[in-house]
Amino acid sequence: MAFPKGFVWGAATAAYQIEGAAHEDGKGPSVWDEFCRRRGAIWMGQRGDVACDHYHRYKEDVALWKRLGLKAYRFSIGWPRVLPEGVGRSNPKGWAFYDRLVDELLAAGIAPYITLFHWDYPYALYARGGWLNRDSASWFAEYASLAAAKLGDRVGHWINMNEPQCFIGLGHVEGGPHAPGDKHSLHEVLTACHHTLLAHGRGVQALRASLPRTCQVGIAPVGSARIPVTDSAKDVAAARADMFATGERPASSHPWWLDPIFLGHYPADGVESAGSEMPEIGPRDMQTIRQPLDFLGINTYWGDIVRALAGGRREILPMPGDARLSAYKWPLRPEALYWAPKFFQERYKVPLYITENGMSGTDWVALDGKVHDPARIDFTARYLGALGRAIKEGVDVRGYFHWSIMDNFEWAEGFKERFGLIYVDFATQKRTPKDSAYWYKKVIATNGRTLG
Repeated sequence: MAFPKGFVWGAATAAYQIEGAAHEDGKGPSVWDEFCRRRGAIWMGQRGDVACDHYHRYKEDVALWKRLGLKAYRFSIGWPRVLPEGVGRSNPKGWAFYDRLVDELLAAGIAPYITLFHWDYPYALYARGGWLNRDSASWFAEYASLAAAKLGDRVGHWINMNEPQCFIGLGHVEGGPHAPGDKHSLHEVLTACHHTLLAHGRGVQALRASLPRTCQVGIAPVGSARIPVTDSAKDVAAARADMFATGERPASSHPWWLDPIFLGHYPADGVESAGSEMPEIGPRDMQTIRQPLDFLGINTYWGDIVRALAGGRREILPMPGDARLSAYKWPLRPEALYWAPKFFQERYKVPLYITENGMSGTDWVALDGKVHDPARIDFTARYLGALGRAIKEGVDVRGYFHWSIMDNFEWAEGFKERFGLIYVDFATQKRTPKDSAYWYKKVIATNGRTLG
């Protein structure tokens, strides 16, 4: 198959997962810096203090990515690296790092795609209430405005936030497994959601005010799919309905975040279920939240299979005992990259990017000095095949970013889960491209024709 002309082939990372230099050059602490100090929070007590040491090795990394044919790179700015207290005093050394990185990428012919917030919330702002404080919208807008002024002359694509379902739905509900590791009431969680959405809206406004008009702005939520067990109209309708149902945990659902952004209101089923736990909503809040976006990024790894039942009911099928699983024990569900883009575009009618997709493997350097990861090649080929089907049927998908370009600190899982196209020996920091990296290079060079 061949993907559309101009299709963007890239890979992605996040600042805290790769940069290291956690306490260097004036960087302030983040909630993840603090969370990693909590006993039992991270696998084997590991931390992201060094991670891939990308802060010091970015030139080496970009040169390697160029040799592997990468055309676009999605990365995040470390908010506390550039604003140690989250607002106010700016850190010139922090901004200088991203200046150098962007210039290095452009010189290598790799287009930078910036994510403003990928979970490393400044600890100083968390101490002032974090997302529970309505002022968080103003704090984020200040940061967004400064980032646009610093880098907007060279970066054409901006993503406000990554996966609010995780940093709120996991970080503020269960006491973990994500930073800051809090356990709040439903009212507090929904308040944090609302302030996050306000921050998104204010952030878009700040970006638009400072960026050239040619720049594009979007958001990248979790994009997990619901997959109909058959292509029958009933099963498809059941999968669609389940995908956009708020359920018992609104902060972890799609519509609680995306309906306000694209449709201007919270989903009715979620509002009814929340009842008196709903947050305070100001008279112009929804107008602020509903800012026009140029694209929706979706992070899709797998999905649940849904079957229609009698009387309009539906059920999610249990995972079979012989399911094909990644090292992370996520099921192989290539159809997710067909149904997720299809359902999202039907509902929100906006161009899409696959901003994350990949798998964790049991990878190591073999006796021949290479890293053989046939499962990742097979995984990615299957998912890209499903994505190609969606595009062929008219779904407007502009690009694909593999997660991740290299092994990194996988949040609460530490260094146990290896998602990278490039193997990282965390003791020596040696980089070894895996077989999948060379395979992906051919996919990029042929615009997908090698997929068959």
